[in-house]
Amino acid sequence: MSSTPDALIYLLAGTLRGWRGAMVLDRKGPKPERMLKLYDIEASPYCRMVREVLTELDLEVLILPCPKGGRRFRQEAEAIGGKQQFPLLIDDNTNTILYESSDISNYLIKTYASKPERFKRLPRRLDLASLFVGSALMYRFGGITGLAAKPSKLPQKPLILYSFESSPYSKPVRARLCELELPYILRNTGKGKTTDIGPPMFRDKLFKGPKGTTPTRAWLEENTGKVQVPYLIDENTGVAMYESQDILNYLDLTYGS
Repeated sequence: MSSTPDALIYLLAGTLRGWRGAMVLDRKGPKPERMLKLYDIEASPYCRMVREVLTELDLEVLILPCPKGGRRFRQEAEAIGGKQQFPLLIDDNTNTILYESSDISNYLIKTYASKPERFKRLPRRLDLASLFVGSALMYRFGGITGLAAKPSKLPQKPLILYSFESSPYSKPVRARLCELELPYILRNTGKGKTTDIGPPMFRDKLFKGPKGTTPTRAWLEENTGKVQVPYLIDENTGVAMYESQDILNYLDLTYGS
């Protein structure tokens, strides 16, 4: 896990966002047959808005990190959309290419929510203000960046990460994946019920509710015996692991230069 001071900063940032990107709000909408693709910068508050909606819709997505100075996916994104601007969403199910966080969020809700009215947002100025303040806190005081590229080796297959957007323990891992320009399948693991709220030790002792409240959470329980994020799977090496710091060390050792 992150250090306690860092985790508290990330928790505060999540509180400022009203814990958007924590709960699954709609699981009954249609699921895309072909995986969505998101050209993304972890540190960008605009990208965060989109990732929040992806968590709330319980959608998987292939994240293609595009940090500042990156050479792996930024030019590819420009070739597709005509400019290096992020987030950029590609939905091959509907032949949709979209910039602008608000447009992408509205598109995802319209296309993949069964009840779009559940997705109420703050007025745009207030929404953006909370995004920027939360991001400033995390990246000024939280010990992670996720903004600038670092040299790395490209894996043959994308990594797989179980995470949800507002998880304070997943933030550092997603930031490192972005910095190293490592593509990964984000298997959103948002909370399905209020009994899922809280760290695993606290949650499981207090609520004693079922752990498999969403398909991804059920998979974790069945295959690992617990529900906790982040959980990384690397099919290139056969490694699967919990715990933020262990994952960070693994990524640096395996793919960092």
